[in-house]
Amino acid sequence: MYLAYDFPLLSMFWTMFWFFLWILWFVLLFRIVSDIFRDDMSGWAKAGWLTFVVLLPFLGVLVYVIVRGKDMGRREIAQARAQQSEFDAYIRKTASGDGRSSSVDELARLSELRSRGDITDEEFRKAKAQILTDTSPAAGATPTAPPGAER
Repeated sequence: MYLAYDFPLLSMFWTMFWFFLWILWFVLLFRIVSDIFRDDMSGWAKAGWLTFVVLLPFLGVLVYVIVRGKDMGRREIAQARAQQSEFDAYIRKTASGDGRSSSVDELARLSELRSRGDITDEEFRKAKAQILTDTSPAAGATPTAPPGAER
């Protein structure tokens, strides 16, 4: 006996439709429950709405969407904008490099100091090793021009 005879194509589409609606229902239910906790209403109001939605789910969700649906959309948009602004701030902070110069910039500056004769080859090698190993220089060990060597 073949399954196709017991379960025709139209029945398969009808079953898929109901399965899709069931998944859609759970997504809506979880979004409403998360919106109840996200809202700034009192604790008793949150408990009342949550009880209503859990005990009478179809009626509770329908009433919640009718009564608080517009505010639910506004809260969702506000949260999305806040997340976007936090992400933009993170990107700006990361792209700016926190005001520190990169190793390439520091090496170029060191090379310029050495070519002008402000630092010796030994000082250049030590500073270059510190930059390439990404360690902070010890106090007083920063390559500066020796006294009287300014041009």
